[in-house]
Amino acid sequence: MDSGIESVSQSGPQTRLDAGVWAAAVEMYRNRYSFVAVGPRAHEDWLPDVAAIMRREVADPRGWRGDDPEVGEPELLEDPGFPFRVPSADGAGAAEWRSRLFEIPRSAVVRLLVMLATDAMDVPRQYGFADRRPAMEEHAQVILSRFPEGSQFFTNTRHDGDPPDFYEKVTGCWPMSQYAWDFGLLAVSREEVGLIWSFDAS
Repeated sequence: MDSGIESVSQSGPQTRLDAGVWAAAVEMYRNRYSFVAVGPRAHEDWLPDVAAIMRREVADPRGWRGDDPEVGEPELLEDPGFPFRVPSADGAGAAEWRSRLFEIPRSAVVRLLVMLATDAMDVPRQYGFADRRPAMEEHAQVILSRFPEGSQFFTNTRHDGDPPDFYEKVTGCWPMSQYAWDFGLLAVSREEVGLIWSFDAS
C-alpha cells in the first residue's frame, strides 16, 4: 500500500493528503459518538473486510489516525464488534445486512460526512452551521479524497432527490448497530474500505 502524499482535489488550492491532513479531518468528529476507521480491502466481496474493521481485527493500511470511542471500554471484552451489528458470513444474514445499505453518488458524500459530524446528525438544527460549514466541508473533502474515482459509497439512510441532499433533515435510518439510531458512510475503493459512523446512544 502506498502511504505517500496525494493531492486533495478541491475548488480552491490543492491540499496534500498526508497523515496530518487526515488527522485534522478526523478531528471533525471529536464531539460526536463516532467511529472512523479504514482497513485494507482483501476480498472481491468486501463484506469480510467490513466485518474485520468492525471487530478491530485490522489496522489502517497507511498507519493513519482513526477514531474509536470504545477503546478501553469493557463492552469490547464481550463483543469486539460493539456497537456494530457485524455482518454475518452466511448467505441469508449477509443479504439482510446488505439490504440496510443504499448506494449514493460521489457528489453526495461530502454533505453526508458533514451531517455525520453535526449535533444530533441534523444539519438544520446545527448551531452556527453557516460559520462552520466551509471548514467542515474542507475536512469532508479530505476524507472523500482518500477514495478515488471509481470507489463506491453506501449509507443506511435514504433521502429524496438525485443526488440526495444530506443537509435536509434526516428522518429515518436502517440501524447497523445496537442503537436505535445511527448513520454512516461505507466507502469502498479497490484497495481500502472505510467506515465513518455516528451513533445516537440516548
